[in-house]
Amino acid sequence: MNLKQLATDDDAVSPVIGVILMVAITVILAAVIGSFVLNLGGSIQQTAPQASFDFDYNTSANGNVTISHQSGDSIEAARLNTSGLNAGSVTWTPQVTGSVSAGTSATFDNGADWSGETVRVVWQSTNGDTSATLSQSTAPSE
Repeated sequence: MNLKQLATDDDAVSPVIGVILMVAITVILAAVIGSFVLNLGGSIQQTAPQASFDFDYNTSANGNVTISHQSGDSIEAARLNTSGLNAGSVTWTPQVTGSVSAGTSATFDNGADWSGETVRVVWQSTNGDTSATLSQSTAPSE
């Protein structure tokens, strides 16, 4: 037996290491792709629509405000509410059904003097996790 030839003979080692490396790369790649695919549904965030609103105030003793959608995305009425009123936050759903798009308006009673109140149109996501103020206006002071 020639020990010198046995020490330098590595023909069988190369294919085994190659196969082990290929299997390891495949397993790591499958784990990374699987984690992205399985976590994809949970990480989708709803983005707030882009819209412009106009505020028209009736500043009498028990005035109201008419809010009109001027331009931008159509928004589901059930997702919108108006805050800053004497009654608190009021949804758009009783007055508007379906979607709010350009030209749609809703009138909200304040029930008290405006005296510089800030009125906001707020959008709420379908799952309730996200909300955004789409537009706001300060009522004129008397």
